[in-house]
Amino acid sequence: MTKVEIYTKAFCPYCARALRLLATKPVEIEEHDITMGGPKRTEMLARANGGTTVPQIFIGDQHVGGSDDLAALEEAGKLDALIGG
Repeated sequence: MTKVEIYTKAFCPYCARALRLLATKPVEIEEHDITMGGPKRTEMLARANGGTTVPQIFIGDQHVGGSDDLAALEEAGKLDALIGG
């Protein structure tokens, strides 16, 4: 099963949208809540090349981007191939 990591914040509608889409896929989702900052936020900044918005989504080791990027992959029919589903 493909592992997806997603960095989120509380009450973020874009995070909720991305999580809803990912829930329909055969993936293991590891969510990192960075609402209060901390080491996971620092980790996200490094992995996302300084990206500060949430969500930041990684499929395997590949940085996908945010909610709109994930939705665009789904719309283009490329998300299933990326997750191996």
